[in-house]
Amino acid sequence: MTRAITEEHEAQQALRELFEGHGRVVFFGGAGVSTASGIPDFRSVDGLYHQKFAYPPETMLSHGFFERHPKEFFEFYRTRMIAPDARPNRCHLKLAELEREGSLAAVVTQNIDGLHQDAGSKRVWELHGSVRRNICQRCGAVYDAAWILAHGHEDKHGVPRCSACGGLVKPDVVLYEEPLDENVLEGAIRAIAQADALVIGGTSLAVYPAAGLTGYFRGDEIAIVNRDATPQDATADLLISYDIARAFDF
Repeated sequence: MTRAITEEHEAQQALRELFEGHGRVVFFGGAGVSTASGIPDFRSVDGLYHQKFAYPPETMLSHGFFERHPKEFFEFYRTRMIAPDARPNRCHLKLAELEREGSLAAVVTQNIDGLHQDAGSKRVWELHGSVRRNICQRCGAVYDAAWILAHGHEDKHGVPRCSACGGLVKPDVVLYEEPLDENVLEGAIRAIAQADALVIGGTSLAVYPAAGLTGYFRGDEIAIVNRDATPQDATADLLISYDIARAFDF
């Protein structure tokens, strides 16, 4: 039977007990993990998908759009996808603390902001890549987000070019129409399959194939921490309908 929680103290206590009661917990997170850090999600009322742009965000974040309209792609990427002032919130920090204590085995994230690493997490599987890595498609040189924002090596169309060879620099982010990185996918599946408890947080569980990875879990307890309902709520042993940053403030 699912235990439903909507109160802050009860949510914090339940999560504390879950981590104390299991030896190998994996956290599977989405955009809601970073909203408290000022990074908008996609599907909520105030998310990117409900804002007005020249093209739908789903279109602008596709591989085809990147190839056909690189100038517009990078305008959107620079202004909407990179958040240089964002800092880890309590959820990021608590997960890193739990990893250091040996209570958390890994983080599997759909986010591309790198905030888990900023908080100190070491075992992070980034299913959709990261804005922290931008790779020359010709020579493989890697540039950080600050380099992209600096506009120092772009062509007349505003498209970043490698300072070493002049090749096109593409974000190491999985766009629509692109497959997930095979090594990352395998690592995430292995982590989830070996976990004895799975905490799913800040995700609508609507994006596939990422949302399907929870099906590899074979442990004994699933907790879902999300303000809104998800398609997998019925599978949860613990259902916490509460702000995730505050729920992890324990």
